[in-house]
Amino acid sequence: MEEDDVTIREQNFHSQVREYIICFLLFAVLYIVSYCIITRYKRKSDDHEDEDAVVNRISLYLCTFTLAVSGGAVFLLPFSIISNEILLSFPQNYYIQWLNGSLIHGLWNLVSLFSNLCLFVLMPFAYFFLESEGFAGSKKGIKARILETFVMLFLLALLILGIVWVASALIDNDAASMESLYVCTPVGLSRMFTVMGQLLVKPTILEDLDEQIYCIHLQEETLQRRLNGSSTHAYTRGSFAHQLNKELDNIRNQRNKLERRKKASGWEKNLLYPIVMLILLTGTTISVLLVALNILYLLVDETAMPKGSTNRAIGNTSLSTFGVAQAVLEIVLIFYLMVSSVVGFYSLRVFEGLTPRKDDTTMTTIIGCCVSILVLSSALPVMSRTLGITRFDLLGDFGRFNWLGNFYIVLSYNLLFAVVTTLCLVRKFTSAVREELLKALGLDKLQLSNSPTDPESGKLSANGHQKTL
Repeated sequence: MEEDDVTIREQNFHSQVREYIICFLLFAVLYIVSYCIITRYKRKSDDHEDEDAVVNRISLYLCTFTLAVSGGAVFLLPFSIISNEILLSFPQNYYIQWLNGSLIHGLWNLVSLFSNLCLFVLMPFAYFFLESEGFAGSKKGIKARILETFVMLFLLALLILGIVWVASALIDNDAASMESLYVCTPVGLSRMFTVMGQLLVKPTILEDLDEQIYCIHLQEETLQRRLNGSSTHAYTRGSFAHQLNKELDNIRNQRNKLERRKKASGWEKNLLYPIVMLILLTGTTISVLLVALNILYLLVDETAMPKGSTNRAIGNTSLSTFGVAQAVLEIVLIFYLMVSSVVGFYSLRVFEGLTPRKDDTTMTTIIGCCVSILVLSSALPVMSRTLGITRFDLLGDFGRFNWLGNFYIVLSYNLLFAVVTTLCLVRKFTSAVREELLKALGLDKLQLSNSPTDPESGKLSANGHQKTL
């Protein structure tokens, strides 16, 4: 009997060690990828080792940790879905025995723990540490900045606790939790078509690219001459010269885009672009249809409500009607929703300033980006289950939100998502058709004639000549 107990304890010990090693390896991969991403966008600084450099390096490591946790939250639900299907397909395979319910539950709990740690501790610490200088009258240095940072965190914690206590006394918990439901995903689904349209080359239909390039070239030459002429007059310098430079940059960007479209191969213009647009339209349509079906299920079946699960068994039953094929489709849609959420978030005017730029993003902006992506990625499993994209039950702390059991909140969010996404798509495609009709009729050239004016000159005509007042 004692030998059996020892054997069981040894098995549990080895299982826990194996899970720790797997979690560490997965996190190490995510950390390396996150570090490469952040260093790609971080503003380059000199190699001089000083106090600010040390502070920036510590903040960089904290941001990398946060972005790695965000990546773990994104892969959490897809990894769980595919693991369930693998265990169903190969239940007795020796090489996948490490893939079990204990590992999946442990990953969900770790992601939930680290998400809260990063959101409420590490990222505020990184921001205050970056902005700190030490208290007045104290000796400057890293220790003084760390002390100031902890004091600021303590005061911030008191402020947040006070606000939460007052809010919980005035507002119902379920109603207050509605703030976690955001609408940037529907905006991102429609914005995806614009983003992909900027990355790919559109087909040339009823367009004369040579004529457009010629008009743009004339406008560029005229603006360049006006800019050179304004530099000789003191009274025309300043804001007007800055406006001319900005307009000249826009003209050059338009010329580069037109030249790229002209040089693109036929398959890229006539085959790749329509296929990508068709894939985006199909993914968005399927998402809206799944949400519509989920609304019907919510009205007729109580089991359609999202809920948490404490059952540690995985691989007993398939949660997809069509097996592996539907599971793969669900995973693709989950990643698509995440990308759309990020694109929609940065498309909102309020958060446009957080858009990272290659080799020119400050650490403060990187901290804001990491916090934003962490919030979006942490909400992804709950959003996917609430919208009915997947039937996989939420594990760990993700399934303990009070509003998950509120029928009206869940139904309202599904209706809001379906309606807003449909309206955004309709608006997107109607405006796109209108623009193509203007191009076909040649009316878009009227917009090319608009150019900034100054006190001495009038507008620029489409043929590149300057009109006099």
